[in-house]
Amino acid sequence: MRTAQRLVPVLLLVSAAMFAYAPYAISAAPRESTMGLIQKIFYFHVPAAATAMFSAFVCGGASGAYLWRRRPMADHLAVAAAELVVVFGLIVLVTGPLWARKAWGVWWQWEVRLTITLVMWLVFVAYLLLRRFGGPGSDVLAAAVGLFGAVLVPFVYWSVNVWRTLHPPTTVAINLPPEMMHPFLLSMCAFLLFGTALTIVRVRLERARATLEDAWLAVED
Repeated sequence: MRTAQRLVPVLLLVSAAMFAYAPYAISAAPRESTMGLIQKIFYFHVPAAATAMFSAFVCGGASGAYLWRRRPMADHLAVAAAELVVVFGLIVLVTGPLWARKAWGVWWQWEVRLTITLVMWLVFVAYLLLRRFGGPGSDVLAAAVGLFGAVLVPFVYWSVNVWRTLHPPTTVAINLPPEMMHPFLLSMCAFLLFGTALTIVRVRLERARATLEDAWLAVED
């Protein structure tokens, strides 16, 4: 854990430099022929979604480890990752309708990917509410919720390949022309590095909170 903490300044510095350069790279990228300028939301919307889904997997894996071994560090990691799912998921749910209004003519459509994404986000909101207000034993129940939330991630990703939806298939991102791929990968790396740094910091804070809570309970006893 100490090694990971030493990486935080580096991760923050690199991601900050990428975020600072990203607007110039995105501005230089050509406009999509049918959607025009609004398509450039793609460079923030998709990396935020990838970071949210990656955090959901981390939360699910840590939750599973906590259910199996009951190790506090796994629980701390699950809480940290769940918070990032909610934060980056909110970015996705805000930027998505802004893009959809111009591209599809509607703010929201109850298609498969949108619906499952919203459900996944609500599951992790429920995870955090359960941890905050669930009382004794809520850590175990929340771990089961986190595991369920992680299971939804593959459905979010593959839904556009299985059902006919307004979203394009997953092959769109990998088939971008080079002048669009460069800013896309830049934004993707910036979001993932920033999310990793936030996770490490949040795990440390959660560990400190748990230590303080244990000390407080010991004083009361």
